[in-house]
Amino acid sequence: MPFDPQSGRSLDLERGDGAAELVFAARGAGGSGLAHLYQSDPCRVLFPRAEPGHPPTAVLLTTSGGLTGGDRIRINIAARDGAVATVTSQAADKIYRALDGDCRIDVTVDVGRAWLEWLPQETILFDGARLRRRTEVLVARGGRFLASEMLVFGRAARGEAMTGAFLHDGWRIRRGGSLIWADAVRLDGDIAAVLRHPFGFDDARATATALYVADDAERHLDLARASLDGAATKAAVTVVNGVLLARFIGRDAAAVRRDLVAYLCALRQAAGGWPPSLPRVWYH
Repeated sequence: MPFDPQSGRSLDLERGDGAAELVFAARGAGGSGLAHLYQSDPCRVLFPRAEPGHPPTAVLLTTSGGLTGGDRIRINIAARDGAVATVTSQAADKIYRALDGDCRIDVTVDVGRAWLEWLPQETILFDGARLRRRTEVLVARGGRFLASEMLVFGRAARGEAMTGAFLHDGWRIRRGGSLIWADAVRLDGDIAAVLRHPFGFDDARATATALYVADDAERHLDLARASLDGAATKAAVTVVNGVLLARFIGRDAAAVRRDLVAYLCALRQAAGGWPPSLPRVWYH
């Protein structure tokens, strides 16, 4: 518990407790639009004009500029039958060193017979950060869901080394009421040893995951593998229970990001017929 050295009293630090809720629904003439929006500090949602040929886009941000121990964020996203939408973030999420407690991020996604993309930019863990994140996804039969997640360990530009931190990052995806994919990574204490270990992260500074859940997921396996041929990082792709799953890991976070972007662009064009590019905030 932090304290005031002059008075010796413990300090009650202000904590963020925010939420964002978005529901997209189909509209006439094949369009889609926002059916519900709720936001509370420090969460905010922006709706920039989508590039020609792209789905309606929502951009999430936190007005605090980052999160730390004791902060909590809840994000709920839904796409009703017939809707198409992309949800991303304005910039990288920064998880600062925690004085006490965990930063908690809870994400729930509900995809009807729709196309929904959940493509937040990378999460940067500062040395001493404590992050507990949970993502729960429900995809209806006939629905299509494309998602990505990227973790960066430390601030390479500052020469920061990860000496101690906590991370518990878990995913659960259900389809038709059945659990089809579950995954979690947990790092605690002296994570530097785990990051250095050749049978752990092998000195990686970043990892990324891309998921595509749909009836036609397996049909895109060959294309997905071909899109990784020129990857500068270690990368692989497979299909598990109707989930097209790609993993990336590398010692250069910028290279991991480039390979992830190239993969997502190729897949969203092949599977959804969208232009081979991501929302413009990814390129700023």
